[in-house]
Amino acid sequence: MKFYLSLITLLVCSFSFVLAQEHPLVTQDTEAQQQWVDSLYNSMSLKEKVGQLFMVQAFSNKDAKHKNDIVDLIKNQHIGGIIYSKGGPYRQARLNNELQAASKIPLIVGMDAEWGLSMRLDSTYAFPWNMTLGAIKDNALVEQTGYHIGEHCKRLGVHFNFAPVVDINTNPKNPIIGNRSFGEDRNNVTEKASAFMKGMQQAGVLANAKHFPGHGDTDMDSHETLPTIGFSEKRIDSVELYPYKQLIKEGLSSVMVAHLNVPSLESRNGFPSSLSKHIVTDILKDSLGFKGLIFTDALTMKGAADFVDKMVDGNSSKKFDTRGEIDLAAFMAGNDVMLMSENIAKGIEKIMKAFTDGKITEERLAHSVKKILMAKYKVGLHSYKPIGMYNLAKDLNRLEDDVLYEQLLEDAITVAKNKNEFLPIRNLETKKVAYVTLGDADGSIFFKELKKYAKVHEVKANKLDELLTKLQNYNTVIVGFHKSNESPWKSYEFKDKEMVWLYEIARKHDVILNVFARPYALINLKTVENIETIVVSYQNSTIAQQKSAQAIFGAIPVKGQLPVSAGPFFAVGSGLTSNAIQSLSYGLPERVGLSSEKLKKVDSIAQVAVDSMMTPGIQLLIARKGKVIYNKNFGKHTYKGKEKVKFEDIYDVASLTKIVATLPLIMELEEKRIISLNTKLSQILPDYKGTNKEDVTLKKMLSHYAQLKPWIPFYYSTLDSITKKPLQKYYRKAPTKGFKIKVANDLYLRNDYKDSIQKIIKESDMLSRLRYRYSDLPYYILKKYIENYYDKPLNALVQDHFYKSLGANYTTYNPRNKFSNQNIIPTEIDDYYRYQKIQGYVHDMGAAMQDGVGGHAGIFSNANDIAKIMQMYLQKGYYGGKRYFKTETIDKFNTCYYCHKDNRRGIGFDKPQLGDSGPTCGCISMTSFGHSGFTGTYAWADPEEEIIYIFLANRTYPTSKGKNKLLRENIRTNIQQAIYEAIID
Repeated sequence: MKFYLSLITLLVCSFSFVLAQEHPLVTQDTEAQQQWVDSLYNSMSLKEKVGQLFMVQAFSNKDAKHKNDIVDLIKNQHIGGIIYSKGGPYRQARLNNELQAASKIPLIVGMDAEWGLSMRLDSTYAFPWNMTLGAIKDNALVEQTGYHIGEHCKRLGVHFNFAPVVDINTNPKNPIIGNRSFGEDRNNVTEKASAFMKGMQQAGVLANAKHFPGHGDTDMDSHETLPTIGFSEKRIDSVELYPYKQLIKEGLSSVMVAHLNVPSLESRNGFPSSLSKHIVTDILKDSLGFKGLIFTDALTMKGAADFVDKMVDGNSSKKFDTRGEIDLAAFMAGNDVMLMSENIAKGIEKIMKAFTDGKITEERLAHSVKKILMAKYKVGLHSYKPIGMYNLAKDLNRLEDDVLYEQLLEDAITVAKNKNEFLPIRNLETKKVAYVTLGDADGSIFFKELKKYAKVHEVKANKLDELLTKLQNYNTVIVGFHKSNESPWKSYEFKDKEMVWLYEIARKHDVILNVFARPYALINLKTVENIETIVVSYQNSTIAQQKSAQAIFGAIPVKGQLPVSAGPFFAVGSGLTSNAIQSLSYGLPERVGLSSEKLKKVDSIAQVAVDSMMTPGIQLLIARKGKVIYNKNFGKHTYKGKEKVKFEDIYDVASLTKIVATLPLIMELEEKRIISLNTKLSQILPDYKGTNKEDVTLKKMLSHYAQLKPWIPFYYSTLDSITKKPLQKYYRKAPTKGFKIKVANDLYLRNDYKDSIQKIIKESDMLSRLRYRYSDLPYYILKKYIENYYDKPLNALVQDHFYKSLGANYTTYNPRNKFSNQNIIPTEIDDYYRYQKIQGYVHDMGAAMQDGVGGHAGIFSNANDIAKIMQMYLQKGYYGGKRYFKTETIDKFNTCYYCHKDNRRGIGFDKPQLGDSGPTCGCISMTSFGHSGFTGTYAWADPEEEIIYIFLANRTYPTSKGKNKLLRENIRTNIQQAIYEAIID
């Protein structure tokens, strides 16, 4: 007996599951749903039943009268639902709670949230437009988008999202669809719509495919007139209806019927599809087998109000009374829900009269009303709860939504043309890049992002001739075509003048055209012959601009495809892919397994350092897996000043110079076998023969294990022993013959003193015993060797060999020759040597006495540039499409050869501590490496976690005397600890 009961139970459950699969509104608890629906239906009056068929438009940004009018419709007309338009989330939530409280039967709530809820700070919409999604090949991302939008809707008490649009947009001039369509290829549209639908319905919000039977090919606005779709029935069946067939099979909850004139499907000319029984019932319900809810489009549309053929007797001389007759006609055609009726009371009255007159049967009325009640049960209205107001804005502005938005726009970027693989831009040392903006929207974010990669200048002019003259010194021009991102219906076309300017620029320069608008913008181009590269980014939001700049320089791969044809040059589905070339990209921490929330601790520590006057300001950068996920500035240039630290400001990086200038040149020479780690000083500098240093090897020198003195105060001997001021013997206030080394403003050192420095080092005593002792002297010595070998100054060598090709355009010796003081952070008010504020001159005295170019100090840079160099090391010598070093070279120099001698150092690089104290947090891998600098700077790379950490400061301002509070309070290493605590993968 138990066996048979179990079998019956299994069969009932199986039947319920099958029924739920076949009917999109049936839930798994079929019996409970049916019981709730039947009980509620049987308790309703005729007017209450008919009222369920109507959804009224509500605005949360309107006055109390508007709310009262809707409450009146709820109480007196018993309407079944609300569709929200315009307003804010809090206002809508409050209004929604009030309206639900006024309704005897819970209201089903709908919303046109095709791109999610408008909660983003940098974009009008929460997620990209459908046209943008149509460019993405990974449909899992589109499904995720649907899910996120569903979660937003559900949080705001919305049960039906009138999305996705499944119109196949084959007409570029379509004024109402355009960006709302996934594109023109039926397969792509279907796949995207299916993914979107599945995601949203998995979140518990019902999808709505629109606009049936297909609104894609028209150049008229259905809000203003009745557009005609002139295709044959066969064509409509094979193209326009194609997405519906698939979505219906996959459980589509509802369909919205459009206001269209479709002669091949409805014989009465000018008869709206929403009122056509053949279209709604015969095709959608019977032929396609759709069992979900059917909505009309807004019945206030002109297309619905202006039809002339009387449905019942075909009397073309009589128009329908729009005060209710349209609602009756829509219901008779087979629609379940009348959306935004012009006169709900009249509509209900007409339908009730038709029921009592026998024109509408009980079965027909129950069919629609019970479907509506089934939908209400499915979305949880059988156990309705008001919308919670706590954390509403936070729940609608989630970090996971930002992460997805970033990924979507990144994956959508499409390269429509790329002559000779001009993109991504490589060989930066050969490029002179200008940026020209076209269009009527802002492109400043794009320009700012471009400058992170290369020296890019914005060029503007009022006249074409003037512009072309200004562009003469540039060989590469990036043209940004920026159009408004405020609405998907905004203008997207080039003006005639803009096209002429584009053609002329392209005729004389290598051009990358980046279109921040729908791809239809390309249609009007008469030729693209001279344009090397065309990139379509679809939108002009902040993220779209940032990601496009990153794609141009190869920091991210390009994957997108054109969702529509764009004139004779660009076919639907086309798009050239390219891989990233391992330049730093920029994005959110969660993209690479770090927590934004946990990284707030980094903010706190840095702010404490500034507030506690450990340093006037800080530049701080964190990258992981090749992506900069944290790049912030704290404080000001000086404690008493007003100038806040900016991203383009540059710091004296002090001893970071050792690993960003001298060391890479030594590595390069070693890799070429010109020297080896075992090369002795006397072999590279013959004048060291016979000295106490002749047998010192490069390996020992660069490991700080060569018995060299830590530091020699070369400037002491050039000061008066009494006044401690610069002696006339060595200095002049103006450049004169023999005195050309500028150590500060109005202070010039004797030229030959550089030779004296080398002589002093050569003749200096060695330390009494061999042990680890950090020393600057190897870098004085190696500077001399490098410059002798190349017969070229060190500052020119590092530019030519590394900085130019890396795009390290803010990295330089003697920055006063290139940058304004507004962008150079001062390091000290010197009261012991130069007796002035040190700004634009190297802080280190020995480097200053070498005309600002030391092997151990002298480099100025910003955090972004230092990160590029460290990332190149982290990537085993490869960056931006160029190999600087072999993997084995990096490994050779990043090795601790004397750890067994209690010396943690690698070759040039500092390494983690061997004991309890040292240069890192102690939480970092032993393969990590980096360096610190006297002015408060710090750069560290960890190959195992793929983390780069840059900290730049001027803790020496206004004075370097006294205790180093930054070091004493472990600020830099505490931040490093916080970074590692933020790892979540």
